Amino acid sequence: MHNTEETTPIEEKKSLNFIEQRIEADLAAGKNGGRLQTRFPPEPNGYLHIGHAKAIAMDFGVAHKYGGVCNLRFDDTNPQKEDDEYVEAIKRDIEWLGYKWGRICYASDYFQELWDFAVGLIRRGRAYVDEQSAEVIAQQKGTPTQPGVNSPYRDRPVEESLALFNEMNSGRMEPGKMVLRAKIDMANPNMHFRDPIMYRVMNIPHYRTGDKWNAYPMYDFTHGQSDYFEGVTHSICTLEFVVHRPLYDLFIDWLKETRGDDAVMDDNRPRQFEFNKLNLSYTLMSKRNLLLLVKEGLVSGWDDPRMPTICGFRRHGYSPESINNFIKKIGYTTFDALNEIALLESSVREDLNTRADRVAAVIDPLKLVITNYPKGQSEQMTAVNNPEDPESGTHEVTFSRELWIEREDFMEDAPKKFFRLGPGKEVRLKNGYIIKCPEDNFCKKDENGNIIEVYAEYDPDTKSGMPGADRKIKGKTLHWVSVEHCRQCEVRLYDRLWMVENPRDEKARLTKEEGLTDLEAMKRMMNPDSLKVLKNCYIEEWAADKKPGDYLQFQRIGYFMPDPDTTPEHPVYNRTVGLRDNAKR
Repeated sequence: MHNTEETTPIEEKKSLNFIEQRIEADLAAGKNGGRLQTRFPPEPNGYLHIGHAKAIAMDFGVAHKYGGVCNLRFDDTNPQKEDDEYVEAIKRDIEWLGYKWGRICYASDYFQELWDFAVGLIRRGRAYVDEQSAEVIAQQKGTPTQPGVNSPYRDRPVEESLALFNEMNSGRMEPGKMVLRAKIDMANPNMHFRDPIMYRVMNIPHYRTGDKWNAYPMYDFTHGQSDYFEGVTHSICTLEFVVHRPLYDLFIDWLKETRGDDAVMDDNRPRQFEFNKLNLSYTLMSKRNLLLLVKEGLVSGWDDPRMPTICGFRRHGYSPESINNFIKKIGYTTFDALNEIALLESSVREDLNTRADRVAAVIDPLKLVITNYPKGQSEQMTAVNNPEDPESGTHEVTFSRELWIEREDFMEDAPKKFFRLGPGKEVRLKNGYIIKCPEDNFCKKDENGNIIEVYAEYDPDTKSGMPGADRKIKGKTLHWVSVEHCRQCEVRLYDRLWMVENPRDEKARLTKEEGLTDLEAMKRMMNPDSLKVLKNCYIEEWAADKKPGDYLQFQRIGYFMPDPDTTPEHPVYNRTVGLRDNAKR
């Protein structure tokens, strides 16, 4: 009998994204000798953000899926901004997301080969040293509708350019005084073909190569050649590199000629493909923006849970699985879109629901006294760690006469449809008893009229697990912790850092139309309530010793994780996300 639910080959093909389809076609055609090799090439000038996670999932994911290899290559051609701190952070983030690289490479590994290639291009008349300023060069490039103007140095003798190129790396030349440019076509409709800059003088020591180099290659001159040197077959980039692709291919063609690699390049040249970036609502990305937030102290650091960095999401309590699942949901296309952050938050709820231990914590405490429960007595209640995971087990929670409950779970003048605790109302205590608040003498107030204690009586026949526990009541089930058997803790309630849906575009508008600086624009958009710190909170003892990396659900409140600031004497918890989407608030 035919199973209509089986996936057909046509359906399997449709389920592949367009890059996977292209890779399968290349492998089937035997291109690159049937090899698949990708690379993830971050610049070590900051911490990775969630936009990088999408590229990581693609680069490492397709390599794993099709039995290939993905290298981690650091694009370290700008020593002014790069540091080993960022190298190590990037490695940690990739491993946390669950991916493994084939080998670690650096663009700086190829500085000598790139230099030799540039020298070869000068000798062939395809590159020249230009002495004009960056401003003049930019003006001479023209516009997309107007051709550029040749540099007066474009036809300088080869030997002169060679001598000046060596001088650029001597350490004696002033930065910005000369550049090496490729000689292509100043009238080409693709602006990137209008004699692009290949090398510039910086005179800055490199964190890996020291003082050996004073002239450094530009990204466009480095990227494709590094792919070739490593044996990359598929160079997967984001959409802004579409217009760079012809230059990528041209430089590889020139490299082929210079090295005499015609015999192998036809079959083993790297191929560039582009997909859409991850744009997320209420999120501002780009390392430049994030670095500004850190430097100005607007956040506590790169791993501030309000930051869109991968380490920020980790500290926030997101799981790597939730991020990877979110990326699968949004997919890969060839057009940009703004993805809703609510979808990411939904993904983390779905994932943490299956893995987070349920614990009792009270973040706005009000004392509840069970007046007919014996003084000095306590008993153990059994709590299920995670009802979604039968293997998660149980733990014991202590019940006693005095409990902490949430202040919002009691109302003195409760309306008819208020199904929590109030005068004459019954509720069930989670894993405990049914209790009832008296009609009068139900609370104690301070001199300002604030309620500081509420009173109730318990029904001893309604303990969880006993036959009487099935008694039906209208009231809700409330969470609680025992006053004598809990730990005081700090809870940090994080919300979105930005008040506008598209902070990238709004920042651009504010800087252009109102003349604000980047910092002024960012301060105007920031949410003043993005962090609330609650210090007078309580959590059950079993959960008080949890560590960063342990996923928790505070019952009826949301998902939380212990912060690295937590100590045995002072537990600290970060809210990851609420139990439901409260964005409308």
